[in-house]
Amino acid sequence: MDVERVLLVWFVTLIPGILSDPSDEACLTNLRKSLEDPNNLLHNWKKENFVKPCNDSTSDLQGITCNNGRIYRLSLNNLSLRGTLSPFLSNCTNLQALDLSSNFLTGPIPPELQSLVNLAVLNLSSNRLQGEIPLQLALCAYLNIIDLHRNFLTGPIPQQFGLLVRLSAFDVSDNRLSGPIPASLSNRSGNFPRFNASSFLGNKDLYGYPLPPLRNRGLSVLAIVGIGLGSGLASLVLSFTGVCIWLKITERKMALEEGKISHLMPDY
Repeated sequence: MDVERVLLVWFVTLIPGILSDPSDEACLTNLRKSLEDPNNLLHNWKKENFVKPCNDSTSDLQGITCNNGRIYRLSLNNLSLRGTLSPFLSNCTNLQALDLSSNFLTGPIPPELQSLVNLAVLNLSSNRLQGEIPLQLALCAYLNIIDLHRNFLTGPIPQQFGLLVRLSAFDVSDNRLSGPIPASLSNRSGNFPRFNASSFLGNKDLYGYPLPPLRNRGLSVLAIVGIGLGSGLASLVLSFTGVCIWLKITERKMALEEGKISHLMPDY
């Protein structure tokens, strides 16, 4: 554990601009600017309400839960929101749970989320996010859940995620990821992997345990159709050839039999 902490500290020193100023007001103001709300569900998300979004442990703002006067949970899931993820989310430095799932968000996952050092739950699933998964998320050492499934994310799964020793739920299925699955996310624990195949399925160019070997992962529809047509054509050719041979043999036999019969017939 001490070694992992040392590695994380070393990793932090290599990346500029690690920590943001703790300001929930800046966080919400810029997030609201980056979001489109077609159903007007964030009607009270107004600038004047961002000055003091928390009243100790309560908030009047949609999707916000507070603790000790700071935002610690932001849940704006399934609201049909559009737009992008603001990098100023990093100003909500006390945030422990961020859930923006089941919307229509586009663009990249901001690497600035590395500043959310208290973050335990990150759920950005079922959106239209693009680009690579930022390796900087490995700096959020308390991450317990990462759910990024059903997006358009590309590139590899960061090897650094193996440092997230608290990670108990991980799902990047149904994206466009490529490359090997990090061994640190798939090592066996007893007879079971740390995360099973369901966490990685639906990424055509992703490979490695616990996904089945490439040769056993099935053929594409075109390949199956091609094989079917090819085997069907081969069967047809063989069948036709067999029929031709059978007719030829039958014709010869009939000719021989006809010769024998004509030889035995009496003359009139």
